[in-house]
Amino acid sequence: MVSASERYVIAFNGEIYNFAQMQDELGQAGIRMRGRSDTEVLLEGIACWGLEQTLRRANGMFALAVWDRCERVLHLARDRLGQKPLYYGWAGRDLVFSSELKPFDVLPRVEWTVDRAVLTLFLRHGYVPEPHCIWAGFHKLAPATWLSIGEKDLGARLLPESRPYWSVRTAAVAGRNDPILDPVEAENQLDALLRDAVRSCMVSDVPLGAFLSGGIDSSTVVALMQAQSDRPVRTFTIGFREGGYDEAVHARAVARHLGTEHTEAIVTDSDARALIPSLPDIYDEPFADSSQIPTHLVSRLARQSVTVSLSGDGGDELFGGYNRYVWGKNVAQGIRLAPLGVRRALACGMRSLSVGAWDSLVACLPSRARLPQAGDKMHKLAGILESASQEQAYWRMTSLWQDPQAALMNTTELPTDLGDPARWPDGDFVERIMQLDAETYLPGDILAKLDRASMAVSLETRVPLLDHRVVELAWRMPLGWKIRHGEGKWPLRQLLYRHVPRALMERPKKGFSIPLADWLRGPLRDWAEALIEPGRIAREGYLEAAPIRRAWQQHQEGDQDHSSRLWCVLAFQSWLQEQQA
Repeated sequence: MVSASERYVIAFNGEIYNFAQMQDELGQAGIRMRGRSDTEVLLEGIACWGLEQTLRRANGMFALAVWDRCERVLHLARDRLGQKPLYYGWAGRDLVFSSELKPFDVLPRVEWTVDRAVLTLFLRHGYVPEPHCIWAGFHKLAPATWLSIGEKDLGARLLPESRPYWSVRTAAVAGRNDPILDPVEAENQLDALLRDAVRSCMVSDVPLGAFLSGGIDSSTVVALMQAQSDRPVRTFTIGFREGGYDEAVHARAVARHLGTEHTEAIVTDSDARALIPSLPDIYDEPFADSSQIPTHLVSRLARQSVTVSLSGDGGDELFGGYNRYVWGKNVAQGIRLAPLGVRRALACGMRSLSVGAWDSLVACLPSRARLPQAGDKMHKLAGILESASQEQAYWRMTSLWQDPQAALMNTTELPTDLGDPARWPDGDFVERIMQLDAETYLPGDILAKLDRASMAVSLETRVPLLDHRVVELAWRMPLGWKIRHGEGKWPLRQLLYRHVPRALMERPKKGFSIPLADWLRGPLRDWAEALIEPGRIAREGYLEAAPIRRAWQQHQEGDQDHSSRLWCVLAFQSWLQEQQA
């Protein structure tokens, strides 16, 4: 779209939720719209206020490119939390950019070379974190940043540093400096802000619904949707035949209480097998969060009835929902107070029991005291206890392959940006890792998974919990309000209990997971065996077969659950196969 002045040209992907308010402000400045789209409002805002001020005013999810015909400058920008992707890089002497990598295939001068340092990052995290890309010479623009490239830069084939217009870190610091002192006031502010965020996301001229897993986050979003709708909200969930992973019964109970028009489907291992060959094409880069499978399947289910769906993603990172946040205080104290030798001895004792033995032991406890996947978590905790520092403990909490270089044929050093001590925020250990998760894991894994899975079926997903006003409010709440009595997301729970009985929600957190460990020992075994056959791995020249086969054998014997590490390798192998086809 070209601006009224014909100075600016924009390519835009996403939604601006507050475009009506921005249009009113432009009207007060004497600017009249030719149409009714948020794209035009964004474009005329840039013409009136400049790019940075327009980005600060905009509330939404987006990736955009703006060409300034007068200054001969290209601007690239991305939304605050990273809901929409933006790739860029060089094709010969041409700068190219897109919301996905596939369009670059048509360009004659693109050199497709796997970046081995980034592959090392992938094996550690299971995703490719911003600003990196699996292909050498390409990048992903970081969330909440903009990049300006002039003709001199293009001529010299230079890419300037991107500049932030907002950041999680700034929001966290500002929140700690201006905390809310009254928990009731905090709950009321959260209710008002989140209600408004949900209402903004519900503005649509096409059919709209919501994902409902039955957990705290999605139930809160659906409850606030239903409270503001004059008709039953359409909700969608999937379940599994394996009882330990089936959340459909809980989603059904919440839907019944709220009065939504609910649809559910049961996923089988054959559904997963049918989807797996499509995953490399859906994700462009290697991606190893196995919940990509149910996320895609629930998106496909929803797309049969609606075009837009709201999601509850983001609540864990903002309000302390992950187990590592609940355990984090004790882990930090243990590392600080207990000598490393004592912790290593304790870890050795914890590993003396196999994963299966831990699971059997915990199964004897009362139901409320049982920890899902206890054996796997106890073995992971043993590794964390052996950490030499809190920083190392965090990386062990979040890494799939603790030593990814050992699984690579040509060892290369990890890019240093994620491990840079200067990147570590100040303050309480748990708040620090929550902030790092929001800066890295949230955009790189959670939001990438949601965007690619839904866009593959032409479903637009919106995430009201990640309205930047909600994010800023969350950081004004003391950590002790978020995690209470060993339970995370306390403010969200109190808000939800205004709509849903507490008894419907009181159960252990499971997450959006699949029975991957069992599937790799059963219906997916032959597919996986073919991908990690030693001769094939040697010919491809990227991975070392020995540690991978060792993990595979231990997993097949049932002594340890290596499903996440193996899925990471399988995701890369499957992606590589797609590139070589």
